[in-house]
Amino acid sequence: MTQQHGGKIAAVIPAWNEAATIAQVVSGLQGIALPIVVDDGSSDDTAALALQGGAVVVRHGVNRGYDAAIDSGFAEAARLGCEFVITIDADGQHDTAALIAAVGILQAGARLTVGVRDVQQRLGETLFCLVGKRMWGMDDPLCGVKGYHIDLYRKLGAFDTYRSVGTQLAIHSVLTGTPVVQFPLKTRERLGQPRFGTTLSANLKIVRALAIGIYRTIRHRYVFRT
Repeated sequence: MTQQHGGKIAAVIPAWNEAATIAQVVSGLQGIALPIVVDDGSSDDTAALALQGGAVVVRHGVNRGYDAAIDSGFAEAARLGCEFVITIDADGQHDTAALIAAVGILQAGARLTVGVRDVQQRLGETLFCLVGKRMWGMDDPLCGVKGYHIDLYRKLGAFDTYRSVGTQLAIHSVLTGTPVVQFPLKTRERLGQPRFGTTLSANLKIVRALAIGIYRTIRHRYVFRT
């Protein structure tokens, strides 16, 4: 880990070989949030470029995956005393306006906010969205831009425990009574290869996460009704 910084709002950025975009992403956060880049075992200059841009950098010696990277970022944000955490992607697809919107929603009193993208990239995402709207009141649970009060993370004790593709903490928060505030999000074209791999492998990961999310939701509702 790198030098310590203060700040009430952190932006956690999981990054794996994102040297082409990470400097731009970190720069776009200036004056908005403290960038915490989690270098998830990159073999390129991702960490060095993030450091040069003024980000806090948490390093994984090996690639541990998207959810584990965000988990490490949340742990660092909690250690630094941040009150709110926003998750964003390192690939440059999210514009600054969306981050400002998320920050504003949290500062206005919300404890959970989730972006709604203008386009879904995979069949599995479309399915997740259909279920998410019905079960959890979230139109786009897989959106990479979400904002949380740090107490939600502390209450669960982790960001993720089952490779949920970034959805467990949001789903858990909704199930335990936290209202969700949504906002529209425009996405740009990604540079480089998708982090989640091929269409088939990505869809399998998404469907697996959805199945576990449904199971946990049904179990939660059954327990609290009996």
